[in-house]
Amino acid sequence: MSPREYDETDVRVRPGRRGSRPRTKRRPEHSDAEPAMVTTVDRGRWTCAPDADSTRPPVTAMRARELGRTPIVVGDRVGLVGDLSGAVDTIARIVRVEERATSLRRTADDDDPYERLVVANAELLVIVTAVADPEPRTGFVDRCLVAAYAGGLSPVLCLTKADLADPEVFAAPYRDLDLPVLVTRHDEPPTELAELLAGRVSALVGHSGVGKSTLVNAILPDAARAVGVVSGVGKGRHTTVAALALPLPAERGGGWVVDTPGVRSFGLAHVTPDDVPAAFDDLAAAIEDCPRGCGHLGPPADPECALDELVEKGLLRPARLAALRRVLVTLRRSPGEHAPPDGGEPRRGGTLPP
Repeated sequence: MSPREYDETDVRVRPGRRGSRPRTKRRPEHSDAEPAMVTTVDRGRWTCAPDADSTRPPVTAMRARELGRTPIVVGDRVGLVGDLSGAVDTIARIVRVEERATSLRRTADDDDPYERLVVANAELLVIVTAVADPEPRTGFVDRCLVAAYAGGLSPVLCLTKADLADPEVFAAPYRDLDLPVLVTRHDEPPTELAELLAGRVSALVGHSGVGKSTLVNAILPDAARAVGVVSGVGKGRHTTVAALALPLPAERGGGWVVDTPGVRSFGLAHVTPDDVPAAFDDLAAAIEDCPRGCGHLGPPADPECALDELVEKGLLRPARLAALRRVLVTLRRSPGEHAPPDGGEPRRGGTLPP
């Protein structure tokens, strides 16, 4: 047999994947996108609550391709298109992320350049700490205050387990900051806290075991958040493993409360000394007269700090400036160090005092 002769008809040419038309960079404006708020984030899927009707079921959404790797967190205001019915096995697309009014950020430590956006658009940051079991740590509270001021949130200190110890010992240094201080105990409903949260988006942050989820359960009995216990070494178990925004009753003014996972350190690599006094309207203008590089700690470190002039003129209470500077010292302290309430030498985290 003679060998077969091949010609071009025997060769199958695979068509190219790209067509002859160039890909356009124009994207639809999605002017009809429905506004919503992100309530949970789970493995590349976002649960969103549409604004139009609070009785509608939540919508599961994915991030639109044109957004790339745009970070989207709980509290973000977004625009949704696609199937917005909220039915099982349906999915919408997030096509727009609105500019954030506030942002709570932290880093793993003070040398970590990677910022973690915890919650967006929260008005209040409720710093929850127990007065005992586990022992309160001023270092952690101060760091949360710094993060709140830098992110545009109004901080609130909530002391739990007041039936176990006198809360005023821990609360006194913070009152000079004109910081709202609320006290709760397990045998009384947190009425004052519930009234403060009504009509606002608020985030709860604190160490594990201090009672964040217990407070949420007291304010929202239907939330059924897991409640943990404190371990034998004084560190609580992580009962909240992901941030979750929960709606407050409409008959009480509405609003949202965001329960965040318990953390054991709060890095502030993204914060500068100017961010803290700049959060106060009466101090923001004054620090513009400070010399470059001023840390606002006063003599001897910052002898020409403009905040001292405010005290001399009677425009700033000395006790308030002292409290503010104690918080600023936090920026120079490792996340593992905790300043004792009496102002003594800081102690390292991980071990409890006798």
